[in-house]
This record gives sequence, structure tokens and C-alpha cells, in this order.
Amino acid sequence: MWQFKTRSRKRESQKAERHDIAPCAPFGYLPPMADNTVLSHAELLQLKRWNTPTLYNGWEQITRHDAAADAFNLEPTTDFMPQMGPMIGYAVTVVIQPSKIEHKKPENGVACREYIAGVPGPKIVVVQDLDKPGYVGSWWGEVNSNTHRALGCVGTITDGCVRDVDEMTNAGFKALATRLCVGHAHAAPAKWGCEVEVFGRRIQPGQLIHADKHGFLAIPPGEEKGLLDAAVFMDENECNTVIKAVRGASDCPQPELLKRLNQSVTDFGEAARNKFGNPGEFGD
Repeated sequence: MWQFKTRSRKRESQKAERHDIAPCAPFGYLPPMADNTVLSHAELLQLKRWNTPTLYNGWEQITRHDAAADAFNLEPTTDFMPQMGPMIGYAVTVVIQPSKIEHKKPENGVACREYIAGVPGPKIVVVQDLDKPGYVGSWWGEVNSNTHRALGCVGTITDGCVRDVDEMTNAGFKALATRLCVGHAHAAPAKWGCEVEVFGRRIQPGQLIHADKHGFLAIPPGEEKGLLDAAVFMDENECNTVIKAVRGASDCPQPELLKRLNQSVTDFGEAARNKFGNPGEFGD
């Protein structure tokens, strides 16, 4: 019996390697998660008030990662509920392959829901579709969106499809996806609680994600705490320098306008450098 389990785990690992993801979490297992107590509920609500580019502007000032390569989606996303504004939550991860009927097992659905229910919210369900780019069905629709809303999830990011968009909106469940489709095919959880890759970005369970019509930002662990202060500071810095210099200046003689603009860029960079040691997007 033990020998059988070992071979089975080995086969599962080999399959995972082919798709570049981790093996499925066994029933009842909750993977290591980011510390969801790092940010208070009030801080999460404040972060939700800003759009994702504003969060990026703050994140690039505090990150130890490459602001030109890390954390954001590398492929285009479509926000099918832009009227709902941004969403923020901690990643719970699922892998699907709607073309394969062998994944459609009741025990898979039970175990995946148990995993998602056991993670503190708010949560964003990040779903990798292994059928990409040959999509045949959607895991998301009216039923699944209402189900996961009840489990504390605010929306999904999937490199696959969604359907029942009006009903998902009515459920208050936001979706960033690749496209719409009509059917569900054999959509069911194949793996969950593992690293996934969507829109060119690898996501770990528990990562804090902010998303809107522009795309998403998956905050590297350990960089959540200073995000709000940095984003607010950089937004105010823009308003107090560059935007202030050019708004209402259309009647200003061009030499004077250029002088003001150049000075405002300098002021912007100095303020950012004094705060973070980094001049920001209008820097040197």
C-alpha cells in the first residue's frame, strides 16, 4: 500500500513538472499561507480605494524586486466587471483542465472547497487553465461565483474563460479572464493549493493581490506592510508637483511652461528620493 502511494505521488509530480506547477494538495491539507494578519481590515479597504497602477507606483518604491519584471501580469487581461472597481484579496489557487473528464470527481470538488474555506479572507481565486490556448469550457459561472462568494472570495483571476457574466456581477464576484465562452465542458478542480501561472505571472497561495481593469499586482511576501503609505505618498507627490505644474497651464508661454515642468519633475524626484531613496518614474 505504501509502495503504491509512493509511485502515485511520483507520477503526479511528473505531471506537475510538465505543466510547471506543484502537485495537488491532498484532502484536508492546507498549504503554508502568507500571514493574513499583516494588514488590518481597514488597511485592505483603503488599498481597495486606489487603482492598481497607483499601488504599483507605491510598490516600486519599496520593493527589493525588479519593478520592470516582477509582480504584475505580463500578458493582457480583460476585466469583465470594470464597474465594480478594484478588488483586493489573498490568493487561493486552483488548476483546471476542462477538456479532461478524469478531473471531474466529487471528491475533488469537496477537497478544493474545504481548502478555500479554510483560508482567511478576503480571497481571490487564481485559476490556471491547462487547456490554454485551446479553451473549451469555463469553471466560472453563476453557480460557482455564488458558491465562492459565500466562501469569502471576492473574485477570480483566470487565464481561462468565464460565462454568466451578468449573474456573476449580480453575485458581487469580479472576474479578470482571457475571454468569454458558452459551456463548462468538464471543468473541475484538478489541483489546488499549489503554485500556478496565469498571464505570465507565477502566483503562490497566500500572496496579496490587487486587481482592476488595468491588470493585477501580486505583492511579494514581506512587502505588504508599507504598500499603503508608499502608494498614498506617491499619489500626493504627483499631485503636488508635476500635475500641479501642468494643469491649467495651457495659456502659459511655452518657455515658461517647460521651465515649470522641468522644475516639477525635479521636485517630484527629490521628494521621492528623500522618502524612499529612489526618485521614482520621473527620476534621473
